[in-house]
Amino acid sequence: MFTANKGVELEEIEKIASGGEISRLMLALKYILSQSSNLSCLILDEIDTGISGETAKKMAHLMQEMSKNRQLIIITHLPQIAAKGDKHFKVVKTEEKESTKTQVIHLNKEEKLKEIANMISGENITATALQNAKELIEL
Repeated sequence: MFTANKGVELEEIEKIASGGEISRLMLALKYILSQSSNLSCLILDEIDTGISGETAKKMAHLMQEMSKNRQLIIITHLPQIAAKGDKHFKVVKTEEKESTKTQVIHLNKEEKLKEIANMISGENITATALQNAKELIEL
């Protein structure tokens, strides 16, 4: 049973929770469980679905805190989350005649900055997007 809002009756999670609420709940549970377990590595695959803005920033800081005691592997599409990582890999899929190939590319510091700017503004990376990416990394 779950409710995310004051004054709202408890209901089954699948009936009441939005995608963002489920993401925040899952991260909270993983955070609590990781504190009492001996896990050396935790993989979070798009745990940030349905969130953005200030909530994404708070989740990024929580994940950064979790990474002090274990390795985190995080798959994300949010620049606020990606900016906080120590190491970055970009997954690139290319389609050929009858197959799809996947490459995992390790990004250096400059490539990380450009990729986060790309996450902010799309393919046409602007000076503003680069500045925003730099600020996200430095926060």
